[in-house]
Amino acid sequence: MMFARLFHPARATSRAAVRAGFRAAAHATGRASLPSVTAVAVAAGVLALAGCASPVSRFYTLNATGTPASTRPAGSPSMLIEVPPVDVPPQVAKYQLVVQTGPTQVQVLEQERWASLPGDEIRRALSSDLTARLGAIDVYGTPYPDGSPVYRVSVNVQRFESWPGSHALIDAVWSVRAVRTQAVLTCRSVVSEPVTAGYDALAEGHRRAVQEISTEIAAGVQALAAAPQTRAAMPAKGASSTMTTGAGVIKVPCPTPQGAAPAA
Repeated sequence: MMFARLFHPARATSRAAVRAGFRAAAHATGRASLPSVTAVAVAAGVLALAGCASPVSRFYTLNATGTPASTRPAGSPSMLIEVPPVDVPPQVAKYQLVVQTGPTQVQVLEQERWASLPGDEIRRALSSDLTARLGAIDVYGTPYPDGSPVYRVSVNVQRFESWPGSHALIDAVWSVRAVRTQAVLTCRSVVSEPVTAGYDALAEGHRRAVQEISTEIAAGVQALAAAPQTRAAMPAKGASSTMTTGAGVIKVPCPTPQGAAPAA
C-alpha cells in the first residue's frame, strides 16, 4: 500500500505540473530581468574603466617655430659650430615641469612634461637658432675637415626657474671657443621673461629666454671669428672674456644683453 501511494499516478502528475510551473515562472522572470541586469553590468564596467584611466599628460618643447634670418652674407661658406650637451641644475633635470611655489618650495607636475629632458631641449633650441642666425652647421658628433675653423659653444645653466603667472628665468654661463686655438670668450646671461597664467605661457617664456641667450651667443661667435687668431699659448688665468693671439692679448667684450645699456 505504501509503495502504491508513493507512485500514485495522479499525485505524480500533480507534482510534475508544479515543477513545470516553477520552471516556467523562473524562465519568465529571468527573461524579464535580463535588460536590467545587462544595463547594470554595462554601467559598472564603464565606471570601472573611468576609475582606472590615467590623467592625460601634456608635453612642451623649447624649439622655436620661426627661423631667424642668417646674418652671414649670401654665398659665403657656412660657419662650423659645435653645440655639446647643456648642463642644467639636477632639481630640474627631469621630464616633469618643476615650478616654484615660493622662495624655498617647488612643485613637480606629473601631467605637465617636457618633450625631452630640459638640457636636451635647450641644446636643440640653441643649435637650431644659432645655425639659422649664423648660417652655420652644427657639427657636434660629426667629422669635419681638418683646418676648418670651428667654434664650440658650451652652456652651463645655473638657474632654470618657472614661476607660474610671473616669469621664466634662465641664468646661464656660456663660452665660445675657437677649436684648435686657445681663443675663448666666456660670458654670463641672466634672462627673465614675464609670463601670464598657464603652463603654455611658462614654456613660451623659457623659449623666448633661450632665444635671447642665443642672440648673445651668436654675437659672441661673430666677435670671436672677427678677431685675429693663431695657435697660441693659454690666456692668463682669470681673463674670462679675453683671448690670446700671436699679436698679444686682444680683449673681446661680452655682448650687451638686449634692452640693456652698454657698459661705460
